[in-house]
Amino acid sequence: MADAGLPLGRRDPWTEPPMGLLAELTHRCPLQCPYCSNPLELERASDELSTAEWCRVLDEAEALGVLQVHLSGGEPTARQDLEAIVAHARGLGLYTNLITAGVLLDERRLQALREAGLDHVQLSFQGAKPETSDRIGGYRGGHAKKVAVGRAVRAVGLPLTVNAVVHRQNLDELEDMIGLALELGAHRIEVAHVQYYGWALLNRAALMPTREQLEAATAIVERARRELRGRLVIDYVIPDYWAKRPKPCMGGWGSNVLNVTPQGKVMPCHAAASIPGLTFASVREHPLRWIWQESPAFQVFRGTDWLPEPCRSCERKEIDFGGCRCQALALTGDPTATDPACELSPFHRALFEVASAESTAPPPPFVYRRPMREAPALGPVRLQA
Repeated sequence: MADAGLPLGRRDPWTEPPMGLLAELTHRCPLQCPYCSNPLELERASDELSTAEWCRVLDEAEALGVLQVHLSGGEPTARQDLEAIVAHARGLGLYTNLITAGVLLDERRLQALREAGLDHVQLSFQGAKPETSDRIGGYRGGHAKKVAVGRAVRAVGLPLTVNAVVHRQNLDELEDMIGLALELGAHRIEVAHVQYYGWALLNRAALMPTREQLEAATAIVERARRELRGRLVIDYVIPDYWAKRPKPCMGGWGSNVLNVTPQGKVMPCHAAASIPGLTFASVREHPLRWIWQESPAFQVFRGTDWLPEPCRSCERKEIDFGGCRCQALALTGDPTATDPACELSPFHRALFEVASAESTAPPPPFVYRRPMREAPALGPVRLQA
């Protein structure tokens, strides 16, 4: 770990419980979105935690103080035991949210999941038009399936959030995506600009919005919030590359959220494995409580004592905690550096120049994991300061 320059040192066990558990049940997914947040090297299905292992993880999570479980992937509905996992969570009194692309679902299975105790569905859309959505998701016929599933979610009585991941190549459909959320009876839409980790970093030049696109999108969201107040909640996440201040890493590294991978490794966030020198403990080898409270990888960036300057002296240090460690690594080569999204970082100007250059140049083709599939019938660039 020393070669990574990480501020390791023994600290007292962390006593605050996590609020949420992101359960990455599988990395299998029929879509191949060019902004996929999964690692470049996916975990094999044969190595996934079993049903019994996931149920034990949920037992330990509930005992630790977790209140919410977000069932994710990959595509979590690729797991045939999803209903059993949901039912076990319900038996523990945990709130369950299914984060899904929807293309493997139908009304029958949604009804089964509801009966098992599922509380909420978060359904992703890659655009408002079929041709846009299918091209971005790399899955012909996928958009029509998603619309049908969105209607089915409401038909079985489950609340629905539309997850609209936006970027340079679909922002012109933002108003229509908000309209689609209304049409489907969604209670909430999350308009989330792509964040550049993993596969998204590889496709950054094809995805980076222009400053003008960002300003137009922000105006659309602000107007929609005023006009749709009481009908639709709109969450909005802007891209760090155009920001002046960084976002806190999951509310602070190791402060609020546990992320369990398909193989059972436990991390503070989904991209943390990209940081060299950190070893993430597995639920197959250690109790979840020990991993959360005492494991070195959770301690390393927890709190504010480790912060470098100018973060250490900043009045916002307990608001953004120095920003994102994975982004600092990807853009500077140093996970302990101030996030370049902060205007006080020596790398901030270079980040702005990258965003300006990439967003105005002709976009290159998307790099997909594999060739486009049919729906069933029913290199990181590091900055120089």
